[in-house]
Amino acid sequence: MAEVSGQVLVLLGLAGFLAGWVDAVVGGGGLVQLPALLLGLPGATPAQVLATNKFGSVWGTASASVTYYRRVRPDLRTALPMAAVAYVGAIGGALLGLHIPKSLFNPVILVLLVAVGAYTLLRPSLGEATQLRWSGHRHTVAAVLTGFVIGVYDGALGPGTGSFLVFALVGLMGYAFLEASAKAKIANLATNLGALTVFVPGGHVVWAVGAVMAVTNLLGGYVGARTAVRLGSGFVRAVFVVVVGAFVLRIGGDLAGLW
Repeated sequence: MAEVSGQVLVLLGLAGFLAGWVDAVVGGGGLVQLPALLLGLPGATPAQVLATNKFGSVWGTASASVTYYRRVRPDLRTALPMAAVAYVGAIGGALLGLHIPKSLFNPVILVLLVAVGAYTLLRPSLGEATQLRWSGHRHTVAAVLTGFVIGVYDGALGPGTGSFLVFALVGLMGYAFLEASAKAKIANLATNLGALTVFVPGGHVVWAVGAVMAVTNLLGGYVGARTAVRLGSGFVRAVFVVVVGAFVLRIGGDLAGLW
């Protein structure tokens, strides 16, 4: 792969900050960062793009996780088992992702995003307050299954993982958007680490780009988490709808050949 220019590094750094902010508030930063890496690193292999994306993202999710934990205090009895299983799922997903053509995923992502966005819009009260559907053992099992399935997806490709985690915690389990974002960040940190468990030993990370995106993701994640905590669940829900809508337009436009 050719050497990356300073201008490209600056642009990728800006994309990393925006991705970190979006990811901290509602998830889905990979849908900002991954296309930027594909454009900025045209000579990179799919594995290099995925690995570099994960290396940058893990710093943003770590920053957001710490900020959310300190300010929201999510229940770790749910978050930690979900994160542990998500980590294992992400390792398996990353191994699959080394062999699966990425062109197969866009249609699936588009369908999922349309379903998630439509459901959220049709349920205006969704995520306003925590009203858990299950308690005790059943609650933990639902969280663990959610973590594993989304962990496999994140390891294999990744874009939209945070959004899918937030939606599952809100729509399936009954959390408010803010608390869901806090738990989603902890699980998302685990899935990023799981994928890197495969990608780093394999030598797939483009370190110069990864270092820049790590710094900007960390800053974006910190700012995004503080913004979400300050403005609350209503703000997170509004950003969620806007982000999902933007992703639907971008991916739908790609599939339709509009850009």
